[in-house]
Amino acid sequence: MKHASMAFRRPPVRSMAFALTLLAGLPALAGEPRWPPPAPAPAVVQPDLQAPVPTRRRQTTADFRAPTASVCSDMPRMREVPDPQPPARVREIPTLVGKVPHRRELHEMAPPPPPPVPMIAVDAAVRVSEVADARAASSPPAMQRPATPVTAGVVDDNADFGGFQQFLQRHPEAARLGRDVSVRQRLRVIDAQGRPVPDAEVAVSAANGARMWARTDAGGQAWLHLNAFDDRDSASYRVDVRRAGQQARAQLRRGQKDALEVRLPTAAAIPRARLDLVFMVDATGSMGDEIDKLRASLRDIVRGIEQLPSRPDVCLGLVTYRDRGDEYFVRSWDLTGNVAAFQQVLDGVRAGGGGDMPEAMNEAFAHAVQTLDWRGPATTRLLVSLADAPPHMDYPPPHYDQTMLAALGKGIKVFSVAASGQDTTGEIVQRQIAQYTGGRFIFLTYKVASDPGSGPGRETVHDVADYSVDTLDALVLRLVREELAQLPQG
Repeated sequence: MKHASMAFRRPPVRSMAFALTLLAGLPALAGEPRWPPPAPAPAVVQPDLQAPVPTRRRQTTADFRAPTASVCSDMPRMREVPDPQPPARVREIPTLVGKVPHRRELHEMAPPPPPPVPMIAVDAAVRVSEVADARAASSPPAMQRPATPVTAGVVDDNADFGGFQQFLQRHPEAARLGRDVSVRQRLRVIDAQGRPVPDAEVAVSAANGARMWARTDAGGQAWLHLNAFDDRDSASYRVDVRRAGQQARAQLRRGQKDALEVRLPTAAAIPRARLDLVFMVDATGSMGDEIDKLRASLRDIVRGIEQLPSRPDVCLGLVTYRDRGDEYFVRSWDLTGNVAAFQQVLDGVRAGGGGDMPEAMNEAFAHAVQTLDWRGPATTRLLVSLADAPPHMDYPPPHYDQTMLAALGKGIKVFSVAASGQDTTGEIVQRQIAQYTGGRFIFLTYKVASDPGSGPGRETVHDVADYSVDTLDALVLRLVREELAQLPQG
């Protein structure tokens, strides 16, 4: 009788675990959260079907690998994504009768560019001095341009989320692009002393198998967009957080008004700030002015970052892209701590090619997120994307909306910069990437909104309001400074 009584009082372990799960209100999921494996590697993404309503798709597996690099290279290493249609094709210039030509169309009617520079070996350390010499020998002397500042405005679509939703509603084509970001929840991760925990890994799981991944930013925060990965409107989600061997778990209810705060059990270590900063640049012909400005101002940006109070350890990377049939499709120079060598690489970038409006932005974005050797834990990762044309949505995947989910999972925050000539489709794409990853939307401004030749000013053709204006280099530096200022202080 005594043995039977004990059996009655102490139910099986599996039954107790199940009862505790129900009492906690957490989704009954099998096993531990499916964390993405380490080491960056691209994954095959199934084609997305365009639809006249916002696409709702369920994500169940991570299509990325966690960043793990411990150091960046001494010299910039070049990689190249091959053109999927290598035979050169002749671009037909649209008839300009009855419309105002885009800047790229005007460029295509200009005299042909100088002969291309011989290809640089792929996946090898680039001797940047030789690259610069080769480009100088094959190109005519550069024209001396006056140091005219480039002004830009910035908006934070997460701070004014209602305004961003209204922007999407004003442009019906947004329903055929990207993901449904209408439902979002704020997550904040803190340590035992109440300080923010940056770069904490986050896994969000629903009982139906839908999952998403994120990393907290420098302020220990992440925005979780439930409809972007769950097509069944689950009522609750299990949120697992880990950082440096510490783990915690909490429940997120759909529709809860307050932010979800997850506390790790011990105080987080505060190492020296590490910053991975990558520039992704549309290098087609119409981008010449912006590339020249970026080249001229990079030294000031990096010098300003190095002089910040946190004295961050900075690594720089570059991705340039054009389009099918051009001299090249996508090129990248992996993250390096050699600022002088990186500057030489940037000095060698020239604008050319293009012709039709869309370019290979999707492929460049996927390459930047999935292939570059981003550093691992305790790193702030920023991507500055500069473009004046939308991506080719008629090309096969990967498309930007899948890559932005991977970017959030790897903790890469995107600052999207719209150059002159960017159309509404491009604005939708750039703003959604920035908003989803917690970044900002930046746009060049002019004295006369529709005339880039009118000089710097405060006007823009983009669908924005209540924005601040500064020079582009000062604006980028300010955003980087604000990001690093959120890191907990020792």
